[in-house]
Amino acid sequence: MTSRLLLHVDKQFVSPYAMSVFVSLHEKELPFQISAIDLAQQANNEREFAAASLTRRVPTLVHNDFSLSESSAIAEYLDETFPGVSLYPKETRLRARARQIQAWLRSDLMSIRQERPTEVIFYSAPAPPLSTEGQLSAEKLFFAAEAMLSANSDYLFGEWCIADVDLALMLNRLVMNGDRVPPRLASYAKQQWQRPSVQLWVGLKRPSD
Repeated sequence: MTSRLLLHVDKQFVSPYAMSVFVSLHEKELPFQISAIDLAQQANNEREFAAASLTRRVPTLVHNDFSLSESSAIAEYLDETFPGVSLYPKETRLRARARQIQAWLRSDLMSIRQERPTEVIFYSAPAPPLSTEGQLSAEKLFFAAEAMLSANSDYLFGEWCIADVDLALMLNRLVMNGDRVPPRLASYAKQQWQRPSVQLWVGLKRPSD
């Protein structure tokens, strides 16, 4: 049976979670279509999308007659369903660590996500200096990232995985705003950003308003 894949993303193409799934699909070399959802107009609450997504969030992936939302769940589904590049480490503990990183980046560091929205990255929208809380979150991010990155390694676990993209995006919220980031982490984030699948997302034509 031919796989039909449709990825629902935000109209502005700024969602880090939509980007993560977009990259995953390209890494797997899977053909797919994109549907841009206008969140500002609450198109995610329309009946057809709500029925597919359940959580009414982007990204939502539709695979034939199956649909799934939440980016890390989608990445795991793609990795378990399709051959090709592995999105997660094969070793059990490393795979668990990658999932831990993804869950942490999605549930913590709220002040960075609020004070450095992804418009900083994709629309070159400068943000004011970090608040005290933002600085504390940044230090927490740096501490964890430096602890997880092995010495002289280009990737978290020796080979690329989707958690590298997620971590690089969080770091680039700061790097691309000109905030102070430890050189090793800034270099890591910039290198991950040059991955072809990431550049495909970066290069998408975005609405000006």
